[in-house]
Amino acid sequence: MNDARVFRCCLIIMLGVIMAATVVYGQGEFLEDIVKTSGGDLKITCIGHASLMFTFSGKVIHIDPTTMVYPDYASLPKADLVLVTHEHGDHMDVKAIDAIRTPDTKVVSNAASAKSISDAIIMKNGEKQTVAGISIEAVPAYNLEKPFHPKGNGNGYILTFGDKRIYVAGDTENVPEMKALKGIDVAFLPMNQPYTMTPEQVADAARAMMPRILYPYHYRFGETDTGKLVDLLKDEPGIEVRLRDLQ
Repeated sequence: MNDARVFRCCLIIMLGVIMAATVVYGQGEFLEDIVKTSGGDLKITCIGHASLMFTFSGKVIHIDPTTMVYPDYASLPKADLVLVTHEHGDHMDVKAIDAIRTPDTKVVSNAASAKSISDAIIMKNGEKQTVAGISIEAVPAYNLEKPFHPKGNGNGYILTFGDKRIYVAGDTENVPEMKALKGIDVAFLPMNQPYTMTPEQVADAARAMMPRILYPYHYRFGETDTGKLVDLLKDEPGIEVRLRDLQ
């Protein structure tokens, strides 16, 4: 592990969160944060890019699993729930889903992804469901003018764990539906050009929804200036910007 990643692993965390720890699955090392909720600990494991894993109350939730990010998904814990935001290969990968799927695993996706995933539960923008005991809200995710992510196709998801609401935005810009969100405790907002948001757009969205913890994700080190986002939000003491290895 290089010095920069060691530094990121050792950042002190707030909001009742234990210091980040490194966990190992197979040949991979991943950073794991623990968020305290009224229903117990929520473990947030940063797999990479847009791929995340949450563990809560004995359940494992994978978000946007793809072997483009981590080739050995079979070494990761099996899923009770899989969420797919949209059908692009860095978010939806049937091989990765099959590697973590059991006969009891529930898969939630947008309609386009469901064409490739057997028995997927389709959620449309604005819908709410409880799947595998987890409350899920589908939030619109789209580009305002660019053609990469058309309106009405992709989802972001808000998951409720105890008294905490976790927002994983998917591929989107700072659209009005995002900026109208309230009561978000932890937000994962994408920050890469030309496909999603600039640091300025992420800062604009964060000031509107005021998450207590903000993870910029879906970016590449050396191509996205994460430090600029930190600087843009330095006068917002209510938002902790948390940098993780989510390139």
